[in-house]
Amino acid sequence: MLTLYHAPHSRSSRIVRLLDELGVLDQVEIRIVGIARHDGSGGADPANPHPEGKVPLLVHDGVEIWESSAIILYLTELFPDAGLGRPIGHPERGPYLSWLAWYGDVMEPVMVFKLSGLSHPSLDATFRGVDEMTARLSGQLSRTPYILGDAFSAADLLLGSTFVWLPDATPDLPEIRDWMTRCEARPSAARLVAYDQAHSAA
Repeated sequence: MLTLYHAPHSRSSRIVRLLDELGVLDQVEIRIVGIARHDGSGGADPANPHPEGKVPLLVHDGVEIWESSAIILYLTELFPDAGLGRPIGHPERGPYLSWLAWYGDVMEPVMVFKLSGLSHPSLDATFRGVDEMTARLSGQLSRTPYILGDAFSAADLLLGSTFVWLPDATPDLPEIRDWMTRCEARPSAARLVAYDQAHSAA
């Protein structure tokens, strides 16, 4: 049995969208839980088993998987037929794993530092800065329409989610903006918006 603990309009929204893209929404129980929000609203929800009270949390037959990149890797390997992941032996397996890790190790910290107004040489040395992050994305998307090449993958969904939630932070570069336009033109994007709106009101 698969259960996803989800809070609408949060980091777990990208996992709901992934389930849609994988065509397995009907195979997963989605439990709506509350979380502490950055605006001070919300709070810990006793119905959420995540050890830090956060989302997403995926539970598969009693085993907990947390952190978006780990959940994405788990789900794309559990449901490989959609072609959104890259299995062992695939020539793009290494880049796929690297981009998933890069999101959590570089992209999200850099964006959080920027939004928080934090700046320090040790942060730049460890995580890079916005300029380096942007150059890395731009360099890849100048060569290929999607992160791994010609086809949309779960890596695009994960990395692009940053600019879905922070559209004003999207670098003003045509290769990045065009990539986001391609990703957000997929039907799953509109369906996620409708899903979260419906469950926010519930």
